[in-house]
Amino acid sequence: MIIGGIVSDQTPARRGGAAALGWVFTIIFNIVAPILTESQLKSHGYPEYTALLASAAWPILGMLISIAWQRKIDEFGIFSLIIVALTLAVTLVGPHSARLLLVKDSAITGLFGLVCLATLAAPRPLMFYFGRKFATDGSRESIDHWNGLWAYEGFRKVQRTMTLVWGLGSIAEAALRIVLSYVLSSGAMVAVNSVLSYGATAALIVWSIAYGKRAHARAAATTAAAATSVAAA
Repeated sequence: MIIGGIVSDQTPARRGGAAALGWVFTIIFNIVAPILTESQLKSHGYPEYTALLASAAWPILGMLISIAWQRKIDEFGIFSLIIVALTLAVTLVGPHSARLLLVKDSAITGLFGLVCLATLAAPRPLMFYFGRKFATDGSRESIDHWNGLWAYEGFRKVQRTMTLVWGLGSIAEAALRIVLSYVLSSGAMVAVNSVLSYGATAALIVWSIAYGKRAHARAAATTAAAATSVAAA
């Protein structure tokens, strides 16, 4: 595991099977099922608004199954439920058109970015909880270990930097999608919306991994230099 970019040999091993199953579950309910649902409904003559709204039910169902499966809800789960509630609220309120639904969806992404930035003033930023969700296997041991990493200054810096970048990136993505929603046709924007949404998320994930590796390299070099100085003394 990375401790502020530092790999720790004392990190409890994440169970590979549980991690893989979690990712498969996430991909099915958040990507595959929504896309297939939207495509099938539209091919059977349903309006775009209905298809988009129906496809949004899958992430909600996946979240509820996950909570029932683990029989607990953490900060990540609570935040996700709040976002889902806000999404449903803004979706159902106001005129029902595909274009406006796309704009509302983009606005939720922008809201997520604002929340990221706001949590920089909190004791622990939002990415700390996202990291704990996906970097641990959910066991008490791994969660306690992750929580304990907050004692390291390098770890705190990495979490805050990631939260800042994810916040700004999400706001920029939302702004671009809102502009394009009024420039492109609704049909074209449905495809562009998915590409931008998943593409931006993938780019942020790739950046996070690269940033963590760079932080690890710097920390390893500092640790090695310190050990050499101590040995020489």
